[in-house]
Amino acid sequence: MNKPLKQHLIDPEICIRCYTCEMSCPIDAITHDENNVVVDASKCNFCMDCIPVCPTGSIDEWRVVEKPYSLEEQYSWMELPVQQDVGGASENGVEALDDAMAQLLAEAHKGAGGKSRPPASASKPSVNLYNLAKPVVAKVQGNYRLTSENSDTDVRHIILDFGSHPFPVLEGQSIGVIPPGQDANGQPLLPRLYSVSSPRDGERPNYNNVSLTVKREPNGACSNFICDRNIGDELQVTGPFGATFLMPNDPSARLLMICTGTGSAPFRAFTMRRQRASAGATGDMVMFFGARTPDSLPYFGPLKKVPDRILKKHLVFSREPGQDKEYVQDRMRVEEAAISDMIRDPRTHIYICGLRGMEEGVEATFGAIAERAGLSWSTVRDAMREDGRYHVETY
Repeated sequence: MNKPLKQHLIDPEICIRCYTCEMSCPIDAITHDENNVVVDASKCNFCMDCIPVCPTGSIDEWRVVEKPYSLEEQYSWMELPVQQDVGGASENGVEALDDAMAQLLAEAHKGAGGKSRPPASASKPSVNLYNLAKPVVAKVQGNYRLTSENSDTDVRHIILDFGSHPFPVLEGQSIGVIPPGQDANGQPLLPRLYSVSSPRDGERPNYNNVSLTVKREPNGACSNFICDRNIGDELQVTGPFGATFLMPNDPSARLLMICTGTGSAPFRAFTMRRQRASAGATGDMVMFFGARTPDSLPYFGPLKKVPDRILKKHLVFSREPGQDKEYVQDRMRVEEAAISDMIRDPRTHIYICGLRGMEEGVEATFGAIAERAGLSWSTVRDAMREDGRYHVETY
């Protein structure tokens, strides 16, 4: 009988195919085919460089095996296999990790959101219906600039029509857009991931379309490609992706949403879903939204029009002329009483989305607020994550 081995795997159901882990692996142990991103057991040395860069936690999966799963097996998976009974290993193999591995994991998780679970009441998402080998073609139905022409930040609201091709997508999921061109090695460019900013029934109700919130990056091969598209132009799309950053189907759920920039995209979808489907909802929605200035804040005008009874908005600006710099964590401290009430409530779901740089400050602020309320934030946060009520997707 072979000695049990620890094997690093990626959860294909949760993975959003952003390929960040592959690009971060220093020994090329992570690779992909047209379907899945996988780890080569013959190369992986457990350096953990891939753990903190993963926005979904899908990278944080382990199995104790007598024989490693091959790349071919991993490419074929739609979901992870269960932990087999191998040498007394526990269900998820954690007890079989030695102390050195546990310490490596703990260090790697610093600054990472960790692996989340979907809300218990969330709808079952469709995942990876269209892949690199068989993308779906969508037509541009709309392209609108969201930020002021005077702003240095060009953010676009892009509407894509899928015509007769089925494309079921839930709030909180992402899709991939394949840009034209090749990389430095002469390989086709990989898809770039964008969070869907429309609810499940479409940007326009009952139409087979979705919207994206796309920021033009100076050297962004895909963002410039998308932002320059005209109505009627076609794009190749993969997805949908993501199985945890989902909205609860519970009108009594309370949603605490914290975002910067285009990280607002899923929260626009959440808000529209609540507006359309939960007229009698008793749960409140609170959003802390950070940007440099009002001119650079996507959806600034439409957001101001959403009634406070549906969405309580804290719009925070760090470069407003004549004003002190303010970041989302600063406003969170001002609203400490409301946040303290929410983190105590078992109906509350927390979502954090946007630039990775915001995560440390938000985490520290949650910790301080919880401590003053007589709570351990790490205990509260981990219990919420286990319960499907704490979600982080930062990039």
